Amino acid sequence: MTAVSLGVPEVPVRPLARRRRSRKIQVGSVAVGGDAPVSVQSMTTTRTSDIGATLQQIAELTASGCQIVRVACPTQDDADALATIARKSQIPVIADIHFQPKYVFAAIEAGCAAVRVNPGNIKQFDDKVKEIAKAAGEHGTPIRIGVNAGSLDRRLLRKYGKATPEALAESALWEASLFEEHGFRDIKISVKHNDPVVMVEAYRQLAAQCDYPLHLGVTEAGPAFQGTIKSAVAFGALLSQGIGDTIRVSLSAPPVEEVKVGLQILESLNLKQRGLEIVSCPSCGRAQVDVYKLADEVTAGLEGMDVPLRVAVMGCVVNGPGEAREADLGVASGNGKGQIFVKGEVIKTVPESKIVETLIEEAMKIAEQMEADGVTSGAPAGTGKPAVTVG
Repeated sequence: MTAVSLGVPEVPVRPLARRRRSRKIQVGSVAVGGDAPVSVQSMTTTRTSDIGATLQQIAELTASGCQIVRVACPTQDDADALATIARKSQIPVIADIHFQPKYVFAAIEAGCAAVRVNPGNIKQFDDKVKEIAKAAGEHGTPIRIGVNAGSLDRRLLRKYGKATPEALAESALWEASLFEEHGFRDIKISVKHNDPVVMVEAYRQLAAQCDYPLHLGVTEAGPAFQGTIKSAVAFGALLSQGIGDTIRVSLSAPPVEEVKVGLQILESLNLKQRGLEIVSCPSCGRAQVDVYKLADEVTAGLEGMDVPLRVAVMGCVVNGPGEAREADLGVASGNGKGQIFVKGEVIKTVPESKIVETLIEEAMKIAEQMEADGVTSGAPAGTGKPAVTVG
């Protein structure tokens, strides 16, 4: 096989902003905060007491790139299942606790990587902080203080009238101060709201007043399309200012979809090394091929490819050749045929009916060469990941 140069064009990858300096905590095997990469989380939708179904969903999430998973614990049966799930999961498990403080202690004893508590709906939570801090400290279990607009402490609702950014930030900082009184600072904080504007301002205020790592989330973001837009806007606004250490995209959709969106957001901001990337044009009156069909077929044909590859699929002679030339692999289509580019050079011209087949074949060759050269999807930005552009 002829060797193919895999060097990408030298485009400097600059962060949008310097990361906020937060303290680092360890959630199982995943570092959160400090200089650790921003991690992606999701939450299971199974009943936690159904150990087999929960572990199966965790395995699916792990395969999709999820790094930390949260499981609900509303009943004693769920609490009883935590030890087995935490032991058998391939990624750190966080127990999600509401209403009953006794389950916080159960989760700590079960060996969960962390525990999320919602002070707003745990009766007399403040009275339990000393005991929780002691148990969590002895077991090395971090605590996430998760403040939600929908379950804000009544005292703060009376003070502010509604879940304002100030109310959310004050609630989180108050609870953190109670843990601090007992020498416990292994804390992560979230202040979620369903309105991205309120959510962004709450996190900005929080970031200015503490150094705890922050878990970003737009709560009840909605169905897949709406929730994706809300999360992308809110996370982009905060991460572009260096705010945020771990994220969860909340969608009314399967958890794996949350992970896909979260990873794509981080890749788009150059906070995560990009894997397979399809660059395709939106089509217009200049297009001489069905770009939508081409892009869909190429995407389907390359599904599962885990090397960092940019593929360009272009449909006209205006932007097509330039985009295809900049990608690792690309096609500029028109007049019933397509010019196939590999690393900026035209290697062949094929009939329109052969474009998809040819792109997939060339992508496989590049992937094989990359694997032989030791290039993987985890390679740092700018080290020669392949790219496919469709336009």
